[in-house]
Amino acid sequence: MNWLVTGMVMGIYYFDMKDGIPTRDRQGIEFASAGGAIEHSKELALRLRNDSRLGDAKLAIVVVDESGAEIHREPVYPDVAAPAISHGKSAGLGKRG
Repeated sequence: MNWLVTGMVMGIYYFDMKDGIPTRDRQGIEFASAGGAIEHSKELALRLRNDSRLGDAKLAIVVVDESGAEIHREPVYPDVAAPAISHGKSAGLGKRG
C-alpha cells in the first residue's frame, strides 16, 4: 500500500521494557495508529510471558510515541501487576534522542 496515495500518516512507536529501570527501544516500529502499536505491545507481552528466563512481576512493555509521550503500558504478567493504563499525551518518558 502506498501511504502517500492513501493519505495515511505512519508514526513511529517505541516499545520500552520496564521493570524499574527501563530498557529503551532505540529503533521503533512504524504503525498507522496508536491502536496498532498497543496491539503490538500486547503480542510482545504475551511472548515475554512465555519466556521462562524472565519472571519479574513488574515487567511491562511501555509504548512511547515519536514525541516521547507514554501512550500505553502493558504488563507482561497481568495477574500480578497493576492493570494496564492507556492515556493520551500527558505523561511522557522524555524525548527520544
